[in-house]
Amino acid sequence: MKNTVLKIWRFYVDGFRGMTLGRTLWFIILVKLFIMFFILRLFFFPNYLNTPAVGGDKEEYVGRELIHRAIGDPP
Repeated sequence: MKNTVLKIWRFYVDGFRGMTLGRTLWFIILVKLFIMFFILRLFFFPNYLNTPAVGGDKEEYVGRELIHRAIGDPP
């Protein structure tokens, strides 16, 4: 079992060492993931739970918001 895992590890390490175009593609993939998960989150997905909960605990606030959004009523 240990030998098999070591062979698999060496296979991938040798494959990544031999890449030329692949390194550039992996860099592009990582940049796109960074943009999607960090940059877009800051601008398009505000954190509503950091706002003060009106009328009680955060659990009540979240429950009330889910119900209003499911029904379509404005709060």
